[in-house]
Amino acid sequence: MESEGGEVKIDRWGSPVRTSSDDCISAINSYYEQFLNYGRNRSAILEASAHDKDCVLANILAAHFLYSSDSARASIHLDSARARLEGATLYERAVFEAVSSLFGSDRDDDVAFELHKKLLKQFPKDLVSLKRAQLLCFYMGRPDLSLALVEQVLPQNREESYAYGMLSFPLLELGRMAEASEAAKKGYEINPNDVWSQHNLCHVFQYECDFQEAVEFMKKCSSSWHCCSSFMYTHNWWHVAVCYLESSSAITKVLEIYDHNIWQELQKSDVAYLESLWNLEWHFDILAVWALASTKREARAEDLLKTMKSRIHLLNSKKQLIMQRGVLLAEVMFEYGRGNYDSAFGLLSPDFDAKEYKMIGASDEQLDVFNEVWYCILLQTGQYNKAIEVLEKQVEKRRGIPFLWRCWKEAIPWLAGKMLLLQQSEPAL
Repeated sequence: MESEGGEVKIDRWGSPVRTSSDDCISAINSYYEQFLNYGRNRSAILEASAHDKDCVLANILAAHFLYSSDSARASIHLDSARARLEGATLYERAVFEAVSSLFGSDRDDDVAFELHKKLLKQFPKDLVSLKRAQLLCFYMGRPDLSLALVEQVLPQNREESYAYGMLSFPLLELGRMAEASEAAKKGYEINPNDVWSQHNLCHVFQYECDFQEAVEFMKKCSSSWHCCSSFMYTHNWWHVAVCYLESSSAITKVLEIYDHNIWQELQKSDVAYLESLWNLEWHFDILAVWALASTKREARAEDLLKTMKSRIHLLNSKKQLIMQRGVLLAEVMFEYGRGNYDSAFGLLSPDFDAKEYKMIGASDEQLDVFNEVWYCILLQTGQYNKAIEVLEKQVEKRRGIPFLWRCWKEAIPWLAGKMLLLQQSEPAL
């Protein structure tokens, strides 16, 4: 059946692909490696479609690669894949169905997830489809679904480092740190250059407040990051910078990392101006609103906030309801950045927890920043009872975080003063 309609070749996962071009398959396999290890050369998939313009797999993966940056070219590849579906292999048709469900601002994430789940049941060695599905789960804020998927395919991928890196991350997000550490170490042992396993181990070190160990480990790994995409390269250095801040507040070290490892990367020709990245990532947009408001560029911050609100209406009704939280958080950061602490406090519920905002596309480590802002808002608005309540819980969980102790020290004098007043007003026996 698979041989009808032209020659079939086998890709890295052992899956059948309709093409007569060895170069096409080679480029597809190269793309797989780049995609899984956050490589800088994911455009290899465009070479695959150039070698064989009739290959359904090459075209649908090219469409996915181009979708966020060049929708017109993505549509051409999508149409080319669709036009040749009848002659495609079962694997290619399954990939087409799953990937095409990701297109469109009104897409149904639940449907897209189920299609990826179905694909992975048929082709469990397809780790690129697993990674794509996990990214979907990340933006759905569903690490539980992400974990279930990787556990589903792990028996067929015991020797693949990437499988363990993908096992580790949802375990991190679910707070299962010991298991996450074990999985990341397994991936790192198989392949010391597996950037995702490296990254996940850093998360574990940070959670355990082993900041010096995290810095030493990541700097040892950093020579393998030069082939990474700008996102992964700067993100890993961001982790190092955060560890420096947490361990000793060594701002000079942080500035060195920014100047030499982040800003220099942003100056490279393959990285767009920051404004061109607006409206692609909710997390990035929220941080941009905060940064602009904090630096007195309120008009630009308001422009970005308006576009975020308008984007909501392009989503389906279910997604609109979910992403209202993202807009709310952006409004909070706008007010906080302007120093309007009472307004920021009024926008949030008394039981605010940033961990409930995973739908903006941020890890727990990144969401902690918004919790720290919440602690600052409580202190700035005189909500000392609430501040002490939430800080007490956080200090108990992570005693090695200097920022938490600084906030605690700011709140405690108020509590001591209140207790003194109570004692003074207590009637004599």
